[in-house]
Amino acid sequence: MTGLIVELILSWVLLWLFSKSNLLMLGISPTKPRIYNLLSGFLIASVFCFIYYYSVAGLSGSSLVFNSDFGAGKFFKSSWWVLNSVLFEEFIFRGALLYIAIQKLGTRNACILSAVAFGIYHWFSYGAFGNIRQMLIIFIMTGIWGLMFAYAFAKTKSMYLPIGLHFGWNLVNTVVFSQGPLGQQLLITSSNKKLGGNLSLVFFVLQIVAVPIMVYMYLRRQKKGHEYYR
Repeated sequence: MTGLIVELILSWVLLWLFSKSNLLMLGISPTKPRIYNLLSGFLIASVFCFIYYYSVAGLSGSSLVFNSDFGAGKFFKSSWWVLNSVLFEEFIFRGALLYIAIQKLGTRNACILSAVAFGIYHWFSYGAFGNIRQMLIIFIMTGIWGLMFAYAFAKTKSMYLPIGLHFGWNLVNTVVFSQGPLGQQLLITSSNKKLGGNLSLVFFVLQIVAVPIMVYMYLRRQKKGHEYYR
């Protein structure tokens, strides 16, 4: 939480120095359209994450079992950790720096720059630096999702949609399916069976592109001049 507060202060300073504006330019004040985007983003990412992992488990012959040591207290503690990590990353990569970059470089270049930075950042957060194969995979996966988050911010002029998407995926991925740094959470895979061959490749690609495609379609349906653009 302390890191997030420091981040907000630095964001305010940067916005004032480079654009004579404040944190409200990041679209953080709640409005109905923004809350709708937050919930929509959360549902898009979380529902796909459920479908993805249950499909992988079913097709690989693995089974998911409930962790008997996982209770409400651990759920809220883990969820709070995920939320803090998501907000920390969002205010770095989709906050003041992206807003300023859009003003200086244009939307396209700024979004690409944000996505590249997001991909490189995960080399270190995942501890993969030095392993070329892992670095390439991580860069492709997180870079494409970083581009999606940046595009969502640029189109809605608000952080609500990227936060909803980011939190929806990370919450289900980490807290429900135990696929993160917190270890065993709600569901545990009973075996180490993996998808093989072309099926493995198909699901790898789906994990990377399915949600960005859905977000692109979602944003295309949004009417120009809608309230959240203000």
